[in-house]
Amino acid sequence: MAKGEQARIEAAFARGDVGVDGGSTEEVKDEAEVEQGKAREQLLRGRAYLGREFLTWLLWRSESGDALVEHDGASVTALYLGKVVLRGVAGDVTELSARGTLAPYSENVRHSLDRGLLVSQARLRISHGEREFELTLDAEFLDIRAAKLPALMTEEEDDQLTERLELTEQLSALVDALVTDFLAVRGGRAWSKQVVPAMKAWMRGEEKGSDLLSKAARAKGRDARAARG
Repeated sequence: MAKGEQARIEAAFARGDVGVDGGSTEEVKDEAEVEQGKAREQLLRGRAYLGREFLTWLLWRSESGDALVEHDGASVTALYLGKVVLRGVAGDVTELSARGTLAPYSENVRHSLDRGLLVSQARLRISHGEREFELTLDAEFLDIRAAKLPALMTEEEDDQLTERLELTEQLSALVDALVTDFLAVRGGRAWSKQVVPAMKAWMRGEEKGSDLLSKAARAKGRDARAARG
């Protein structure tokens, strides 16, 4: 075996690309897993448009007040508060800021989203069981800013520090759970066929997007049952 070929094989083994038998160590992934992996990689690399899509999707999903995901045996809900910043990449209007208690869910914000802007920064309240967290999320790297933690249960200073660290870790885990749920939806086949049309209907005020998505899911189920019959 040529020295160059031997060096290439040894380098591949050192990287973990091949095993001791020379075979590939990579598992064959289906198309959905590959797409989800690409979406996660882009998000972690700071592709702002995916962060903006996440915050826009979460705004739509949160309006009903229903549980979004389950984490550690308790449901997670989200509510947009106070201020929301929208940004676009092209067009006459590239940034819009709305303030007010219900401003994120206002007709003006939905209309701006329909015209191509996406949520770039928002103030949210995330509830997990009986605990409530408030935070500002920025789409660029999904940085958590100006977080407000639940009231501490301990009285000793050292114990309070430990509890704050635990609550901070819990908040980060909740955001990760929401992001993971979004990436699963974003990388799936239903994104362009069902989710995006439902979001657009919500933006235009035709009906609640979540209602339209539920109708689409029920119709898909009926079609599947009819095909089996």
